[in-house]
Amino acid sequence: MTTTWKQPWEPALSVRQVLALERVLAGEPEVVAGAGRLDRPVRWVHVAEAADVGVMLSGGEMVLTTGVLLAGDDGKQTEYIRSLHRAEAAAVVLGLGRAFPSPPDVMCRTAERCGLPMVVLHRPFPFAELTEEVQSRLLRRKFAAVSLSEAVRTELTGLITAGAPVQRLLDEVARHGGCPVVVTNLAHRVLATAGERAAVDDVLRDWERIARQAGAGPGDGWIRAELSCRGERWGRLVLCGYRGDRATGRLLADRAAEALVLHRMLGGHEAQSWERQATRSLLTDLIGGAVPARQLLPRARAAGLPVGRRTFVPLVVRDPGPARPDRVLRLLGLPGIVAELADGTTAVLLSLAPDQDDRALTAHFAARLRSEPGASSTVVAAADARAGWDDVPAGLREARHVADAVAGSSAALDLPPVVRLRDIHLRGLVRLLRDDPHVQSFAERELDGLLRGPDDDLLSVLRTYLATGRNKSRTAQLHHVSRPALYRRLEAIQGRLGVDLDDFEQAASVHIALLAHDAQRG
Repeated sequence: MTTTWKQPWEPALSVRQVLALERVLAGEPEVVAGAGRLDRPVRWVHVAEAADVGVMLSGGEMVLTTGVLLAGDDGKQTEYIRSLHRAEAAAVVLGLGRAFPSPPDVMCRTAERCGLPMVVLHRPFPFAELTEEVQSRLLRRKFAAVSLSEAVRTELTGLITAGAPVQRLLDEVARHGGCPVVVTNLAHRVLATAGERAAVDDVLRDWERIARQAGAGPGDGWIRAELSCRGERWGRLVLCGYRGDRATGRLLADRAAEALVLHRMLGGHEAQSWERQATRSLLTDLIGGAVPARQLLPRARAAGLPVGRRTFVPLVVRDPGPARPDRVLRLLGLPGIVAELADGTTAVLLSLAPDQDDRALTAHFAARLRSEPGASSTVVAAADARAGWDDVPAGLREARHVADAVAGSSAALDLPPVVRLRDIHLRGLVRLLRDDPHVQSFAERELDGLLRGPDDDLLSVLRTYLATGRNKSRTAQLHHVSRPALYRRLEAIQGRLGVDLDDFEQAASVHIALLAHDAQRG
C-alpha cells in the first residue's frame, strides 16, 4: 500500500532532528528501518504500549514503546507496525530491554517494507524526558511561527495601505524568508521574482522542470501557496529553498499569498499585467546592457522564451496605434516576447528555429501588424537575426536606434515594410551624434531663422520637403496645399534661413541640421 504523506501545517521537528537531540543521543539510537524517511515531520510524541495504538493516532506522531505486549508474537509485531503505517505515524522508537534485548527482525522487515522509520535505543532511556523536550520545542516553534505570521501580515497590510507596488511586497517576503520568492501563473510561467539576484537566477535555471518536480518531499524547502480570487485560481507563490521550520514557511507563504490577492483586488492588477511587467523588465535589462546577457538567460527561459538552439530576431515597433504586437504574435503563432518600453516603443524578440526564414516571418509580422485598424503608419525596425543569445542586447539596441532614426518621418519617407540599419543612411548617423555639442551648435545655427519664428508650419514643410528629396508635388500633397501656396512657403523658409534650397550643398546642410534638431528633441 502506498500512502500519500500529509504535510502538517503546525510546527514540527523532523525525525532526524529529534534523533539529534542530546537527550536522545544518550540512549544510543540506531535507525534499523526507513532510513530514507528521516525527514518526516514529528508533530507530537506519544508513549504507548497498547498493541492497537494506531487507532489512537491522527498522523505525524513519534511513538515510543518498549514492546512489552508484543514480545513472542510475530503476528502482533507485524500488525503493530502496519497499524502505525496506516495511521501515518512519523516513526516508532523501541527501547531495548527485557521484552526485546535486540532489534526484532519481524518488526524491522515490516517497517522497511512500509517505509516507516524505526529506531531502537540501546541504553535505558526515560521516555518522559524525550516527550517533555519535544513538546516544549514544538510549542516554542508554534509561538514563533504565529508571531512571525502576524508580524508579516501587519507589515504587508501596511505596505498595501500605503500604495506600495507588488514588488515591494515580494521583497519583504523574500527578506523574511531568507530565500528567493517566485510568483507564477498556473502554467509555471514566471510573473514576478524577489530575493538576492544570484540566488533567483540559480532557481530560474531550467525553471519549468524543477518547478514541476520540487515540493514533492517534505524536506526540500520548496513551499507553495495557491493564489485565487473569487474562487478562481490564477497563480502560485513559491518559497524556493526555505531553510527554516516548514510550518513557519507555510504560514509565511500563506500571509504572502493573502497580501498578493488583496493587492490585486484593491489595485485591479491582473496576472497578465504581472507577466507584462516581468517581460518588460527582462527586455529593458537586455537593452540596457548593465546585466550581462548570460545572466539574463534563466529569466528568459522562465518567461517562456525558447532559447535552446534558436535564432533570435530583435524588433522595435513605433507608433503601433491601437494594434497590439503581442496579439499579432499570438495570431501568427510566432514564439517570442513583447513589452512596451519606457520611451513608448514596443520591443519584440522573436525566437525561431534555425530552419525558419527569419526575414519572411518578420515581413509577415510587420504586414499583419499594419493591417490592423489605425496602424497603417506603424514602423517596424529590425536588426539582423542573431544566432547566439549573447548578441541579442546589441541587436535590440540596433533595432531601437533604427526605429528612433525614422520616428515622426515615416509618412514622408519611402520606407520598406521592415526598416533596417542599411535603410536609414544619414538619418541614422546624425541620430548617433545628436548629443555631441558641436552637432547641437550646428543645428541651432543653421535653423536659427526658423526656430525663432512664430510659424511652426514652415519647419514642418521644410522637414517634409527635404525628406521627400525636394519633391514639391509630394510635399504639397502631404500638406494638403496647392503648388503656389507651397512655393510661397518655400520662399519664406529660404528667406528666413538665408539659403538657396535649390543648391545641393546648402540644402544638404539644412537637412543635416534639421535631422540633428529632430533627434535632439527625441
